[in-house]
Formats: sequence, C-alpha cells, structure tokens
Amino acid sequence: MGTKRILVVDDEETLCEVLKLNLQNEGYDVDIAISAEQALTYDVRSYDLILLDIMMGEISGIQMANILKSEPSTASIPIIFCTARDSEDDMIHGLNLGADDYITKPYTVRNVIARVRSVLRRSTRQQDDTEKEAENNLQIDGLQLDMNLKECFVDGQQVKLTKTEFELLAFLMSNPGKIYSREEIVMRVWNDVFVLDRTIDVYVTRLRSKIGPYGKFIVTRLGFGYGFIH
Repeated sequence: MGTKRILVVDDEETLCEVLKLNLQNEGYDVDIAISAEQALTYDVRSYDLILLDIMMGEISGIQMANILKSEPSTASIPIIFCTARDSEDDMIHGLNLGADDYITKPYTVRNVIARVRSVLRRSTRQQDDTEKEAENNLQIDGLQLDMNLKECFVDGQQVKLTKTEFELLAFLMSNPGKIYSREEIVMRVWNDVFVLDRTIDVYVTRLRSKIGPYGKFIVTRLGFGYGFIH
C-alpha cells in the first residue's frame, strides 16, 4: 500500500509546519494550506486524510467540510477537525457533519499522530471491506448478484433462480460486451457436459423473463451465440 497523503489546513502557518514535520517523520506525505480557499485549489481527491481547523478566513472549516462531503469524489475522505472550539455542541456539530474525529486545541503532537493513525486504520479497513463486498457482488444498473449467498435481485427485489440459471447469468454478467458461442457457454456453465443447443436457448429465454427490464441486455447474435451487452 502506498504512502498515505495528508492535507493540513490551518491559518496558523507555524502550527501547520510543526504538524507537517512530525507527520512526515511518521512516514506520511504531507501538504499544508493556510486557508480553506487555498486548500480547495488543490486536488483534494488525492488525499487520504484532512486535518482541518474550524475557525479560519472567509471559508470556515465547517463550510469546507460541507463542500467536500457534498461532492461524491471527496465525500469519503476522512476529516479530523482540529480546533479551539471545545464545547460539546461544537464537537457534536462537527461529528454530525461527517468528521471522523475532533481534537481540541491546545493539543500535543503525539495526540494528533495517534488520532491520525486510528482514523487511517479505520478508513483502510472500511475501504478493504467495500472492495471485498464489490468483489463478491455483480451489479449492472438494478440487476445484482450476490456471489456469496447465490441470490439475484432485480431493483431490490429478490428473484428466484435455479443453480444453472444463476451460474449462466453470473458468467454473462462477469464478461459484459463479449459474445460467447454455445460451446463456450457449455464449457463454462455446464462444465462441458453434453447439452442440446435448444437447452441453452430455453435457459436464456427463462432468464430474460425472470430479470424483467434487464433481460434486454442478454443479446443473441445469430450464428455466433449469446452475450451480456449493456
């Protein structure tokens, strides 16, 4: 896994430099910005974590967090608020915005580093879990296959498929945009057991019917075979 990138945003430049030096000593790649305006000129999507002061210039840390959380490309970036505003209401407000942690000033560098490690570990686990879940699911628009539970969902509603129907649909969805001959389909789905061409045709027809509006994606190319074209 590559070096984690951290963006420190605080209008106290000396504090930014201190945090940058100490975080770099921990092996992180660190950039600093002395205002939210400056930070928003960066490619924020490239950072793994943002340390964000609340009380800054024209754009506050709260406003910057709102901007980031409203954009799909930056919404999942963890944010730690570092601020002198230490009331319980301020903390609850910051966490309700989607911040992952809230550190009040004055703080020790050791405390900041410990919080950074904790948030990055949690973020990495969540990312790994998301990737594993994606690997165990096939989804195209509202058509979804849960590869662990062997279940099919059409627009959120479970659809009962036989074992062979499920495996045929999974094979086609796993290889979108490609036409397979009947022989190739038999080899991959029926494990080379002899079946009639008509049998495959019947299975395809039944699948199209069961998956409703997504049946149109299972296409026939006369003389060639079948494929899943989205």
